Amino acid sequence: MEHRSGSPDHGPGTGADGGGPAGGEAEGPGIAGSDPDARWLALLMHAAFFLLLGASLTRFLMRHPGEARTPWIIALSITLAVLYLLGPVLGSRPTPRRLAWLAVLVVVWMVLVVLAPSFAWCAVPLFYTGLRILPPRAALALVALLTVFVVAAQLRLADGFDPNLVLAPPAVAAVATAVFVHMRRQAVRQRELAARQRELIDDLLRTRRELAATERREGTLAERQRLSMEIHDTLAQGLSSQQMLLQAADRTWSTDPDAARRHVRTATGIAERNLAEARRFVHDLAPADLAEGGGLEAALGALAARESAQAEGVLTVHCHVEGTPHAPLPDRVQSALLRIAQGALANVREHSGATAAGLTLTHLDDRVVLDIGDNGRGFTAEGVRGARTVRGHGLPAMRARVRQLGGSLTIESAPGEGTVLSAEVPLTTTEDPT
Repeated sequence: MEHRSGSPDHGPGTGADGGGPAGGEAEGPGIAGSDPDARWLALLMHAAFFLLLGASLTRFLMRHPGEARTPWIIALSITLAVLYLLGPVLGSRPTPRRLAWLAVLVVVWMVLVVLAPSFAWCAVPLFYTGLRILPPRAALALVALLTVFVVAAQLRLADGFDPNLVLAPPAVAAVATAVFVHMRRQAVRQRELAARQRELIDDLLRTRRELAATERREGTLAERQRLSMEIHDTLAQGLSSQQMLLQAADRTWSTDPDAARRHVRTATGIAERNLAEARRFVHDLAPADLAEGGGLEAALGALAARESAQAEGVLTVHCHVEGTPHAPLPDRVQSALLRIAQGALANVREHSGATAAGLTLTHLDDRVVLDIGDNGRGFTAEGVRGARTVRGHGLPAMRARVRQLGGSLTIESAPGEGTVLSAEVPLTTTEDPT
């Protein structure tokens, strides 16, 4: 029997401090193969196993040279080393071949411990190999079996009974098992957390793509609405006037050729203006009157003069400007107010029966107000709702333009008392993006 060298405190249980899946692959269930620290720990535990195996064999040869069992000890040590090296080749999953390898490895170690108790030092790497490969209950059973062999080996090496040799190995085995189980659970939690983070990132990217697509759709719809209002206030109104004039010319072509020619010339002028508007749409969608220079005041004056000329004495339009702007009006404000004036005068010309109308542009400190009034037949609120369902875009387009600028549109009218339309736009309020 071998004699004990060293204190029992340095028995095989102390190797648990180096916890980790010794003798196993870094890609085992408990440790991710992509973790550099786990790979270094696995290499360290591989080295520790061979160091312990070599130390145990050297101790045996030094204390028991030339014994009959020595060839067996050497052969079994080499077999144990070769079997241990085969472990990474077989993988880390509990396949039948892997389980058979573990069983043979444990049996060879047990035989070595029976022949030479000092080989019990190699138990710790086998603890972790079993814990990594086997299901929890089978792994705990293997740890308990190995611990029994360790305790028996320590008692054989001791000079007498020592309670520390009986209690210390089970305690250290329990700590080592708890550490490994905790590490494995932490690794599982980290993998689950990483998977959830990937899902959240995927959801975030998908949400951003959907939001971008929604914004593009909303932008497209807003641009379509704006273009429809632009076309209604310019080309559509001009075409309507041309139609009316050409129809009047057709009715008077035989009875009053001069009047018919005037109607045709007026329609030609409107067509020229519509052509200029269409070209402006293609260029930058700005009103042609504003593009000619002079600002909103000049554009409103030109609009009033043109409407009066086209009406041929039936309707007279005056333009008046009150106050002086402290700074040039934003282009969007000028464009919107001019379009509102065009649409409102088109309604006056077609529906009101008025003989006079006026455009009044008032510059105040914090806002600008455009009033369009006429002396026509007027209407009631029910008449406005009925016209909206029949005509479509006139008043709703004006309200949309003013709302986009953060302003308001009001209409005052009564039967026989004319109509006043007022568009008020603040100069300090952020424009409505919608």
